Formats: sequence, C-alpha cells, structure tokens
Amino acid sequence: MARDELAAAIEARKEEHLRYVRGDIEARTPAGWDDIELVHQALPEVDLDAIDLSTEFLGRTLRAPLVLSAMTGGHPGAVEINANLARAAERYGIAMGVGSQRAALRAPSLAETYAVARQEAPTAFLIANIGSPQLIEQGDETAVGLSDVDELIGMIKADALAVHLNWLEEAIQPEGNHRAAGCLAALSNLTTALAGRTPVIAKETGAGLSQETAAQLADAGVAALDVGGRGGTSFAAVEGQRAADRGDQLRAQLGETFRDWGLPTPVSLIAARAGTDLPVIATGGVRSGLDAAKALALAATLVGIARPMLHAAMESEEALCGAIETCLTELASAMFLTGSANAGELRGARRIVLGATHERLLRLGLLNDEDAGG
Repeated sequence: MARDELAAAIEARKEEHLRYVRGDIEARTPAGWDDIELVHQALPEVDLDAIDLSTEFLGRTLRAPLVLSAMTGGHPGAVEINANLARAAERYGIAMGVGSQRAALRAPSLAETYAVARQEAPTAFLIANIGSPQLIEQGDETAVGLSDVDELIGMIKADALAVHLNWLEEAIQPEGNHRAAGCLAALSNLTTALAGRTPVIAKETGAGLSQETAAQLADAGVAALDVGGRGGTSFAAVEGQRAADRGDQLRAQLGETFRDWGLPTPVSLIAARAGTDLPVIATGGVRSGLDAAKALALAATLVGIARPMLHAAMESEEALCGAIETCLTELASAMFLTGSANAGELRGARRIVLGATHERLLRLGLLNDEDAGG
C-alpha cells in the first residue's frame, strides 16, 4: 500500500472507531469489580475533607491517581475531543494519554490532532502512544525508527511513551498486522534507546497482562505497566462490527468469538503485581470512583478510564469535568470509609475477593492470604 493510501486508511479507521465506540462494543462479562469488597471502617479516624488523593508516578506528583486513558487522534474530528480531555487533565492535575500516533507519521497534517493536548495542558502528565506492531516490519510497511519515536514524543512534549499491545485487535481487524515475532526484542531496544530520556509504559488494550508477560516486559526495561484488562471496551467487538459492515463475515464471526477473550482487569492487576515491582495502571471496565478505589486497594498505582470519559468529552468539556468530579468524589468517599487518609494507605486497606475473581486467582496460583478473605 502506498504511503498516501495507508495514511488515508488509518485516518478513516480512527474516525470509524469513534463512531463504533458509541455502540454495543463492551465485553459481555464484567471486569469483576463487584467481586472486590472493601472492608468498611465504622471509625475512620480521618476527615473526609482532609483526604489526600495525590500520587507519585514516574517521578511526577499527580493531584489524583487517575489517567484519562489513551483514546483518540489521527483524524480532524479528534482535535476538539483531545482539547477537552487535555483541559480537564490540566484542571484536575491528572494524567492523559493520546491515541496511537501512527497516523501522524504517515500524514503530518494530522499531528495537530495530538499536539493540541500539550497546547491545552502545558503542565499535565501526557503519554505519547505507538503500537507494538509498528516496532517491527509488517509486510511492505517498515518498522518505526528511533527518529520516528522521538517525533511522536516531541509532538506532545510527552512525559512518557505508551507502547500498546493490541494483538487481539490486530487478529480480528480486516487490515490487521499479524507479525509479532521479534516485538519483545524491538521493545527492549527501544527502552534502551530512550533510557534516561523518556520512560516507556507497556499498555495492553483490553485482554490483560499475565504474570509471565509482566515479567517479560519488566526484563525488557519498561518503566510501568498498564494492564488493560477485559471488562471494558472490547476491540474484538469493535473490529468485528467493522468487518461485518464490510461484508467480511469470517472476521465478523471472529470478533464475536473473541469478544470476551483475556484476563479480567482485577485478575490482571494482581498478576502484574506478582510478576514485577513496577508501577501498574489498572485500566479496563473502571466505571466509577469506587471501582478505582478497589483497583488502588489491589495495589494499582494509577487507574485509567477511557470510554466513559471519551463519551463525556465528545459531549462537552463541562460534561467531562462533571464526570471527573463525580469519579474523584466517589474515590475520596471510599477512602474515607476505609479509614485511608491517602492513596498509600488505601493500597493497604483490607479487602475481600469473592466469586469468579477469587476462583481465577486460585486457579492461577495468585491468591494470597489477603485476597482469600480480607
């Protein structure tokens, strides 16, 4: 495919993703946050108004442990959405990730759809984004080089780079990349090249990280993990619906078959913590500040929310700010009711793990005394 044709195809796909995300594209089975119960403390011995949400992440202090997770960019309609997200990240002192910046490498005119993030959020923690498939050669498409990566980082003056691991999506996508051999070595080379300059976050996109993969990624030199577990948006469903609209029944069926593939987010979070001592972002099916509190109690460093915040950002900046304030109020309330004065104390709060999440952890050999029953 010629460069111009590839750029046009990527731009069209980004626009389609925004349309499909409004529909029925979540995993059929929930992430499992209802299986996690935080133990109520009737004598919290901390003032609600004194709750400290601030969190340290990769050398920066965030005012709250929240990431507006990688969402969009790469087509003109994304400018206003990313501007809304960025202004909110700046206002609340939280982190923000942009969507895959591959499109801007192929069509420089699309760089503004990402650059607007730094323009609107001069001090926020921003995360650049490139796909792991692009680290190696894919057919007639060459691998991105260090100069390309530096361009993406510079585009938003990023504080970190996310390399997303979206192989489930690629397997379903009609135009997906299918070469994965050599990706780990390429990632290791990239982290070495960026060492001392830009930390790399390995980010799954909806199928979760196993304990083994987390350990491999740590050995490859990544600075943090985003587990991107099952339970929220299913990109298998998104790509299956795109395929169905193109009359590709085989890939449409694949999308349905693998709609619920992967490890649920709470399980993946515990698996990642068991496999490494890296900071971990819990993303996948987080739909409230209470879900976020449960993730932090399971030792997440930050919590990423994508689809609900994207919907709000597509409506207006005001709607987005309302969604964030609700989430942060719910989080602070959960901290108050567990007697946790700060995020660090919440990570030590007593919890009970029940149901299917308990069973999965047991089968994976990840159930410790704390998770066995609070």
